[in-house]
Amino acid sequence: MPKQKIIVCIPARYGSTRFPAKVLAKDTGKFLIQHVYEQAKLAKLPDRVIIAADDKRIAEAAKSFGAECIMTNPDCPSGTDRIAEAVGELDFDIVVNLQGDEPEIDPANIDTVAKLLLDNIDYPMATLAAEFETKEQIADPNIVKVVVTSIEHRASSIAIYFSRSPIPYDRENAGIGSVKNYLRHIGIYAYRKDFLLKITKLPQTPLEKLEKLEQLRAIENGFDILVAKVKHTCAGIDTPEQYAEFVKRYVRGKHGR
Repeated sequence: MPKQKIIVCIPARYGSTRFPAKVLAKDTGKFLIQHVYEQAKLAKLPDRVIIAADDKRIAEAAKSFGAECIMTNPDCPSGTDRIAEAVGELDFDIVVNLQGDEPEIDPANIDTVAKLLLDNIDYPMATLAAEFETKEQIADPNIVKVVVTSIEHRASSIAIYFSRSPIPYDRENAGIGSVKNYLRHIGIYAYRKDFLLKITKLPQTPLEKLEKLEQLRAIENGFDILVAKVKHTCAGIDTPEQYAEFVKRYVRGKHGR
């Protein structure tokens, strides 16, 4: 079989609701999107890393730090649609969707999600999960939970369901039981290119609309999503407060404190 070509695509939208222009925040001396791009470039498996932007200001920033950027329709309904538009004419087999607000993504996790599709040719899509640390995280609707087929003694499993609610429901403990019974979804995906172009053309599904989770579209249409368990690093940046905490971590790390 010929080598499967892998591209990482980082969707970048200028008008974020909770934190406008966050991908261009630069309190560290680097754009937020630049941190993400540089982490992606450290991954070993991808052949190319691109940014899919909706605004020329993002494209100008990308050019300033040497990143390849493709302009997309500002009206794309989601980051996945933006990626599908960006890679539609490119010659790649596997597309990794890396969020533009994940400056601390572990490059090894990019390789892990891509390798899931390299090693499992019959599956169209893959993602990652990690253990939770606290019950408060499990209760937080902003942190997505995933239930999978048995993951013991296997490199990967198949997603059964994703939810903002605590799943599974622990009946004996009135909802949330032992933290070890829950998995946190890590929002990075790998798609076979033809599947990405197919799934983004399908209409939104009922559960997807209810939970506001795009990945449910694949499950509701009968497609399997492979899931590998990794160590969780840090969450994405959704608010100015989270960005400020990231800046503190970055400065501490840079100065060895």
